Amino acid sequence: MTKTIFISLPVADLDKSVAFYKAIGFTNNPQFTDDTAACMVWSETISVMLLTHAKWRSFTTRPIPPSTSSEVAFNVTCESREAVDAMNQAAGANGGTADINPVQDHGSMYGRDMADPDGHIWGAMWMDPAAFPAV
Repeated sequence: MTKTIFISLPVADLDKSVAFYKAIGFTNNPQFTDDTAACMVWSETISVMLLTHAKWRSFTTRPIPPSTSSEVAFNVTCESREAVDAMNQAAGANGGTADINPVQDHGSMYGRDMADPDGHIWGAMWMDPAAFPAV
């Protein structure tokens, strides 16, 4: 079996969150989606499980942090600087918050951070592979 990552996130409004993640480039996997959870796919090996608060609480008794809290930040790579900008713009236009931190432009590395409707932090980033030595 291929090693994959499934990130589980509690969300207040499942439909709103699904729309947000679709807008920033994820696709829905209906095989793992119902009225309590939605599987949103970034790549063949990375998926995000959006769980209603009730579903989340069936897995843990730990409290759901407020949307103003930062428990973790997720970063995904994009094909270009323009794709990073487009993802950040889509986040802001679809219920999230664009540019929650300053834009990071280091020439060969470029990134912008956003938050989803529940305050989960995502960073879109691009790196120029030619700028880094081969190992």
